[in-house]
Amino acid sequence: MKSLKEKYKTKELVVFDLDGTLTESKSYLKPEMSALLVKLLKKKRVAIIGGGKYELFKKQFIARFRCPKELLKNLFLFPTTSTAFYRYKNGWKKVYRHELSKRDRARIKKAFAEVFREANYVHPEKTYGKVIEDRGTQITFSALGQEVVAMLGEREGVRLKNEWKKKNTALKLKMAKMLQKKLPDLEVHSAGYTSIDITKKGIDKAYGVRQIEKNLRTPVKKMIFVGDALYPGGNDYAAKKTGVECFQVSGPSETAKFIRFLLN
Repeated sequence: MKSLKEKYKTKELVVFDLDGTLTESKSYLKPEMSALLVKLLKKKRVAIIGGGKYELFKKQFIARFRCPKELLKNLFLFPTTSTAFYRYKNGWKKVYRHELSKRDRARIKKAFAEVFREANYVHPEKTYGKVIEDRGTQITFSALGQEVVAMLGEREGVRLKNEWKKKNTALKLKMAKMLQKKLPDLEVHSAGYTSIDITKKGIDKAYGVRQIEKNLRTPVKKMIFVGDALYPGGNDYAAKKTGVECFQVSGPSETAKFIRFLLN
């Protein structure tokens, strides 16, 4: 642990993935994690990147984050795979937001329909909310629907997502590759447990890390990225392209242990 401590103690900024890292998929921030992040913000700056739209960040994270306002200047939010950036200045303010064109959004929806048919994909009998959601900056396929956790509760919603993931990850990866061939000028991410995200070309977790470097004037060597999917094919893997120091976790409980390690 001493070698790890030496490696991490000089980092000025911690970049966290959201779903599967700080929270369970599409689930609310827990009080324990909230308290740990407050302590961390007293020592370091924190950035959060997730595939969800800003409205989900507000519901899932901001509304549950019990933090003194004076510390929020050290917190930075990058929703929809960093296609948008928000920071706190007397309230959460948008810094940028990269919208897809109407033409591209129509092309993406058409490509999804074609891939479902060509891959012989059968949607679950019951879904919860939109399966294809237009987030403006990103189009997202969620196999069980966007609201599965909100409608069924965290325990049952996450259970169903895990069940779908175990049975269908290979098929989801295949569909993502098919989509990328149909949309070579856009970026396709096999994201989360049950999702596929499509954004403008070049936008991924690596883009997010570079935006953090640019907007927060913090070199990559002064950051550490914490995520649950840093393996090849995982939705956090692209961050490694920047050379940022990375720390793999298995879920929020391991993230909590890592934060405690940083605090000590």
